[in-house]
Amino acid sequence: MPDVYQLLPEIQGEELLYIQGLLKEMSEEKARQFAMIYRMRRRDPQTVLLLTLIGFLGFAGIQRFYVDQIGMGLIFLLTAGLCGIGTIIDIINYKQLSFEYNQRQAFEIKNTQTT
Repeated sequence: MPDVYQLLPEIQGEELLYIQGLLKEMSEEKARQFAMIYRMRRRDPQTVLLLTLIGFLGFAGIQRFYVDQIGMGLIFLLTAGLCGIGTIIDIINYKQLSFEYNQRQAFEIKNTQTT
């Protein structure tokens, strides 16, 4: 089983467990390829938090665009972050926003590698 800590030292928590589950069936070479692609596509939770905080300056929804939720980004942009309430909720849930995006990316990369 490939060493996830060595391949992706920046991940932790729920994301780490998810990636470990994906990598346990892969060869060392496939795991290295996966880690390289995943690192380029991955969204850092701290960046999502920063973009969410920028929403209070009048640019609500940037965090949603960043995690490929274009529809919600437009709604946030047009409604000032759903009158600020949606932005506050995203500040609380910023780790979940980035994890869901990263999970989709990891699943897509794994499926691309197997075909």
